[in-house]
Amino acid sequence: MIIKERSIPLRLLILQALLRRLPLSHEKYQQILEEAGRRSAGYQGEKALDYYYRSLPQQKYMIFHDLNLPDGDYNCQIDTFLLTPEFGLIIDVKNMAGKLTFDTDNEQFIQNNNDKEKGYDYPIAQAERHKKYIQELLRTHHFPPVPIVDLVVISNSYASYIVTGKNSYKVKPRICKADVMLNRIEQVEKTFTEPILTKKDLRKFGRLLLKMNTPPTIQILKKYGIQETDLLTGVHCPFCKHLHLVRKKQQWYCPSCEAYSKDAHIQALMDYFLLVDLKITNSEFRKFVRLNKSNRHLAKRLLTSANLDFIGTNKARVYFLNKFPS
Repeated sequence: MIIKERSIPLRLLILQALLRRLPLSHEKYQQILEEAGRRSAGYQGEKALDYYYRSLPQQKYMIFHDLNLPDGDYNCQIDTFLLTPEFGLIIDVKNMAGKLTFDTDNEQFIQNNNDKEKGYDYPIAQAERHKKYIQELLRTHHFPPVPIVDLVVISNSYASYIVTGKNSYKVKPRICKADVMLNRIEQVEKTFTEPILTKKDLRKFGRLLLKMNTPPTIQILKKYGIQETDLLTGVHCPFCKHLHLVRKKQQWYCPSCEAYSKDAHIQALMDYFLLVDLKITNSEFRKFVRLNKSNRHLAKRLLTSANLDFIGTNKARVYFLNKFPS
């Protein structure tokens, strides 16, 4: 059964928020734009596999999509994790065009598309890190050592791939096209037939993964060297994307296209939660959407109407999302 539904990955949401909140002249803007494009394509590739996941026995498989698990200063991001009593399977999806080369000698992953060659992180090395992470998580929380395996799935049906090098025979079984994925999973099932995790273990470990799932904001901002002071504040126009809107006639008014909006601040709130902090005060909200101190009561109404949870009273009140998009 699907334990964690597929939705737009947090990493992609954070990158899109950054593109809204950084000036076009920012030195890392183009890099972020390119990564957002790759992540968006990857998300489409992951959705394309849903057809195959539906064929798995629902009572046997626990399915987790887009896990973001904290790992010190880093983040363990897993496209899809399948968990059964017998084994766990980490699936890394590549929605890439052209000819893909897995060079096992030099541990390189190369894409050749339209006569352009480009290198990427080696998926097999990443899979090894993710396997060790899950194994350590099981050990730390006193679960039985269930086998963890991995599979790189190429979702673009027009792409081709080769595995080269002296260790290619070890790596080839860990890579496949989307239409072969179920066959590979069946091979894993035949390899690991002894149940190790009980139903109680599965429920507990599933709850642990959901509890640990957190936005990889710090890692992304650190990767690009972005500080909170780099972010543009204000409310975007939902129609023309102009920044920033002003209050007029008890609504948000766009001086660029002259449109009005009642809830344009919701996107600004989401940007704040994605890029700054998972909680916000009245003062922090006013600063981020550019409302002055005299608008304290207006800010309270806007925050209250945004269906946020809160703790505390008066100036000590802190608002936060009751459910972060995941």
